[in-house]
Order: sequence, then structure tokens, then C-alpha cells
Amino acid sequence: MRILVAEDEKKTAGFIRKALEEQGFSVTLAPDGDQAFDLATSESFDVIVLDIMLPGRDGLSILRALRDRHNTVPVLLLTARSELGERVEGLNLGADDYVTKPFFMEELVARVQALMRRASGEKLSIIRSGDLVVNLITREVKVGERTVELTTREFNLLEYLMRSPGRVYARTQILDHVWGYDFDPNTNLVDVYIQRLRKKLSPEGDQQFIETIRGVGYRFRRS
Repeated sequence: MRILVAEDEKKTAGFIRKALEEQGFSVTLAPDGDQAFDLATSESFDVIVLDIMLPGRDGLSILRALRDRHNTVPVLLLTARSELGERVEGLNLGADDYVTKPFFMEELVARVQALMRRASGEKLSIIRSGDLVVNLITREVKVGERTVELTTREFNLLEYLMRSPGRVYARTQILDHVWGYDFDPNTNLVDVYIQRLRKKLSPEGDQQFIETIRGVGYRFRRS
């Protein structure tokens, strides 16, 4: 699941990113309001963590513009403890929750997870393909009655492919999305993880959920 974090304080942004990525979220950082608005209106995110005091376009104007465009993405505001008026205005503009600075990272992560549960509901948090079931909230994976234990990277890779069954992804696309930064394009990291996933999902090799497209990359099989 993708989260946009609009925060200009580098250190705070780094801590937030680390905490959310440890929970398996894919995090995109925006250091100013203009970049945050561009990303929020051009890409799809599951939650936006939005600091009110941003250079360039401020958080409240971004929130107002998103709601004016009928963009209902859940928004968690980061506000100063003393600014009650901003918090009230933010909630009136359509923010879903807020956290006041300074905050405990555990609280922020818990609030983001709560927003996701509230927004998605069980139906949207479950991806199925045949007897393979992936719960995006609890991050449980089952094949039939068998529970499959995946690492964070393996889970993110599986989720990425399962969200668009039948779509072919190049290795570089997978690297960029799942690992979040550019790798040596000649690395065999994706191939190694795909093999691990296949083995975990189907130890006997009798079910092929992920197909290899020779010379291109991989795709998740349509059920």
C-alpha cells in the first residue's frame, strides 16, 4: 500500500519513512507543498500524511484542493500542538485525522493503519486469486488452508504483481516499485525473489501463480 508523506523537515520525514516501511508500506516523500500537490493529483495513494506548515503550497490548501476535486484519499494532518485553529480547519476541510508534533512514531503508524482499515474495509483489503488469499491489512497470505510466511519484500512483490493480474512488469519496474530506488539493472535480485515466492506459494511446483515473460519480466497469472 502506498503512502505519500509531505514533510519538509528532513529528519522527521526520514523517521516517518523508516517507521512506515518497516510495516511494509511503500512510502513516497515530498519535501514541499508544490511537489506534494503534484504527486497527490497525478498518482494514486492509499493515505497521505500531510504537514500543514510546508514551504510552497501549505497543507491546508492542498487538502482543500483535493477535496474540491472530489479526491477522497484519507489524509492525516501533522500539526503544531498549539495550533488548535488549524486542526479544526483541517478537519472541517475533510482531513480524516491529525497528529500533533512532537509525536510518538508508534502512534502515527497506528493512526495510518486505522485510516486504511476505515477506508478500505475488508473487501478491498483482500486480494484473491484462486485459493491464494492475501490480506493487505494483516499481511497474512494463505494458499488454501496453508499459511505462507513471507518477508516484507516478498509480500510487497506479491502485492504489486497481484494488483494487476495479466499485466507484464519489466524487472526495472519491479525494482523501482518494490525496492524504492534504482538498482543495477543487471542485478538478478528480482529473479531471486520471484523464485523464492514461487517456492513458498507452491512448494510442490503444481501451481504457477507468477509467469515469466521471456526477455521482459513477469506477470501474475489471471485466475
